[in-house]
Amino acid sequence: MLITSLLPLLTNYSLGFDLVAGPDDTVTLTIVPRKAAEAAHTLANGEARPISITASAAEIDAELGRGIDGALGQLIASRKTLADQIAEQRQAAELARTAAAQAAKANTAAVKPAAPTAPVKASVSSPPADATPGEPASLW
Repeated sequence: MLITSLLPLLTNYSLGFDLVAGPDDTVTLTIVPRKAAEAAHTLANGEARPISITASAAEIDAELGRGIDGALGQLIASRKTLADQIAEQRQAAELARTAAAQAAKANTAAVKPAAPTAPVKASVSSPPADATPGEPASLW
């Protein structure tokens, strides 16, 4: 029954199990999802992280018996969804980075340097005819 309920997960994942007995009749089950040999998609880092469940043996059996509708199936599906979202965000960021680089190149090519101009020469005017040496010139 357990393997039959996990069969939908086994189409995309190879599942490794590790069982450790704990105090008060608890059991810690560590599940390591790996890519199944026939799976089309590649596992993201989040999908391949081990999952650890600590509960009574009956509780773990009941939860694993629910298959993809149980906690294990939902957790793996959530990790896959998050991995897909991260991949989409990385792709969008890369596209934005590429578009910004192309826009910067286009702006650089469109802006032509200004033509050099001849240096401006200061014109020196001669003092008025009625100016007296040593006194400031009048503006009127």
